[in-house]
Amino acid sequence: MAIIYILLSAIILLLVITIVFAYRASTPKNDEALVGVKFQLDNIGMNLNKIEASVKEEISTNRTELTKSEKGTRDELSSSLKTFGDLISNSIKATTDLQKTQLETFSSHLAALTKTFEGKLQAFQETIVINSKESRKELKEALDTFKTDLNMSLKDFSERQRENFNNLIQTENTQTAATATKLDAMRDTVEKKIAALQEGNEKKLEEMRKTVDEKLHDTLEKRLGESFKLVSERLEAVHQGLGDMKQLAVGVGDLKRVLTNVKTRGVLGEYQLENILDQLLTNDQYGKNIKTKSASNALVEFAIKLPGREDTGKSVWLPVDSKFPKEDFELLMNAYDNGVPELIDEHRRNFVRGIKKCAGEICERYIDPPNTTDFAILFLPFESLYAEVLRTPGLFESLQKDCKIIITGPATLSALLSSLQMGFRTLAIEKRSSEVWDLLGAVKTEFGNFGNILDRTQKKLTEASNVIEQAGKRSRAIERRLRTVQEIPKEQAIIMLGELPELEEDTTDEIIDSLDS
Repeated sequence: MAIIYILLSAIILLLVITIVFAYRASTPKNDEALVGVKFQLDNIGMNLNKIEASVKEEISTNRTELTKSEKGTRDELSSSLKTFGDLISNSIKATTDLQKTQLETFSSHLAALTKTFEGKLQAFQETIVINSKESRKELKEALDTFKTDLNMSLKDFSERQRENFNNLIQTENTQTAATATKLDAMRDTVEKKIAALQEGNEKKLEEMRKTVDEKLHDTLEKRLGESFKLVSERLEAVHQGLGDMKQLAVGVGDLKRVLTNVKTRGVLGEYQLENILDQLLTNDQYGKNIKTKSASNALVEFAIKLPGREDTGKSVWLPVDSKFPKEDFELLMNAYDNGVPELIDEHRRNFVRGIKKCAGEICERYIDPPNTTDFAILFLPFESLYAEVLRTPGLFESLQKDCKIIITGPATLSALLSSLQMGFRTLAIEKRSSEVWDLLGAVKTEFGNFGNILDRTQKKLTEASNVIEQAGKRSRAIERRLRTVQEIPKEQAIIMLGELPELEEDTTDEIIDSLDS
């Protein structure tokens, strides 16, 4: 503004000097010449005012345009930065979703790919590396694209600004050299600020890129560490499960070997039968390896001792033998699993034939009345065997009717032994009932004698009560006579009468005993 005012002052001074010289050169000296000069001076002043107003208006217009241009530059820069931030966020989110999907797919297929874990793990690592490279590549391309767009925008903006400034410079050059100089200085300042802003944006973009790379690297390392830890835990659990399965397989193999051997299988049934008998009966209520048939040397595995006739005093044995027709039963179960009716019928007939054979052997070898009961017990060591016998129509009843054999499983044998034990107790109570009656008769006789003693005691107590009552009356009469006599101290009474014995607690008992005698 000072430069403009100086220019205006110089122009006015030149005009004044011109007017003075023109005035001196003119010959007219009259008033009309003065009026003309004054009129010219007024016109010059008006022109100067117009020029000053025009210059001020042009400067104000240039300032407004410059402000609008700077505001547009800031808006464009803010919009570009926002677009860049959205692009970065979308890229990070897409990368995160991609990594999450791959990790979930990897976890879901972990159990099925245990045997090929090392190869799949290597493929997974390569996939992660490729995805990381692609993510970095995409991020770098996005940054490069944004940088290119920003540079182009800034370049276009610079060119538009340069054109605007050139137009302003040309306009100002036509008006004043001072205005052109000022606009050149402003143009240089704006270019420097734009360059500084561009440099700051590049630095911020580089920092953002580094931050994104660090966060992406940390996230990948964390996710990979968690995945490896989970995989290690799952593999350890799988190894433990394999160890348990091996132990289970060894146990199943041992059990299979036990059940395959006929002798061992028989020992298993005998052991289970002995445990049941030992839990429910005492040692004197059953025997082991008993010869029950006089005409045979066959020994039954177990025999339950039952009370015999009172006149003989001899016990009666109940034979109990364990059988396990494993082969026929397994074939029948396999036929059930295969679902072939012909095989089921055939193997069921073989199974029934085997059960009847076992029952016939027990009936022939061990039943010998009156040394034994007229029936025996066939023990099946598994409930499934017993259930299959019950499933066969008429088998249980035919064995009981024809062979005098009762088939039991572990549960039914326990119930049968419990009922036998209750029978033992009933017989014992019946044997001791006569002794109980004799004891009650003796108690009744003694109780009658005890009643007589109570009556005599009551009489003696009544007599003693009467004597005490009479003594009380005599003592009260003596007390009435002694009311007029003055009492003396206890010490003097002891000196005069001597010390009298005190009444002890057992005096009453002695009195009752004396009265009884």
